[in-house]
Amino acid sequence: MIRRHRVAALLLLAPFVVLFAAVFVLPIGYAVHQSLFRVERSGLGLGPAETVFAGLSNYARVFADSAFVGSVVRVIAFGLVQVPVMLGLALLLALLLDSRAAWFGRFFRLAYFLPFAIPGVIAAVLWSFLYVPGISPLPAFDFLSADTILWSIGNIVTWSWTGYNMVILHTSLRSIPRELFEAAEVDGCSGWRIAWHIKIPLLRPSLTLTGVFSIIGTLQLFGEPMVLRSMASVISGGYTPVMLSYQAAFGLNDYNFAAAIAVVLAVATFVFSYGFLRLSSRGT
Repeated sequence: MIRRHRVAALLLLAPFVVLFAAVFVLPIGYAVHQSLFRVERSGLGLGPAETVFAGLSNYARVFADSAFVGSVVRVIAFGLVQVPVMLGLALLLALLLDSRAAWFGRFFRLAYFLPFAIPGVIAAVLWSFLYVPGISPLPAFDFLSADTILWSIGNIVTWSWTGYNMVILHTSLRSIPRELFEAAEVDGCSGWRIAWHIKIPLLRPSLTLTGVFSIIGTLQLFGEPMVLRSMASVISGGYTPVMLSYQAAFGLNDYNFAAAIAVVLAVATFVFSYGFLRLSSRGT
């Protein structure tokens, strides 16, 4: 009987395992494999292409590339500002919608979530028209200069993802037993004290989850700067790590170098996400 149950469990898991291997494990393995080779041409570069084993030389190129280092520093600076601002706004909106004084909760919940339903590229196109000096509602302010372009991108990302994170946090708030809040009110706690001492601490797992998602999204920043690149000359082809990998693959046809960048970025994403999880788990 136990053996039959095990066989049944394996059969139920088989579709997931196959899909997981096909769309996740195999692409990662192929990228790692590609990153260990390079293409060489004999003579003056006019001879036939030959793929040779390169070992870790592509990774050495990645870390020696000033454009890659600059792009990583840029997205880290971006994340250190944008992620706390976005999650702070999402938390504030979730708390306001969960308060008893909130009116038309369903309407505002949908309104806050609506920007997430717009694809990121479309959102970047819409905002780009508001950034162009000729038609911007703030003509005296240059949104596309070298000093402001990163934060203009941050505004687009915050506008697009705040509502999504708000829904996660608000759903978690709705799962908290109401008796806790009623008991605190009987003890004389105000709404803000309830939010600070009860709601926010109980939201810690959800805040950690949204924080990890935000870190991953920050390191994968691509669509918004790619759209604004046609309007802002300060955005180079290697403005972010993903853009640098895209340029190496489809601009320079150096797929092996692009694969090395992708692998390094994947490892960096894991390190930052795991570090954030460990930091968030302290004291629990």
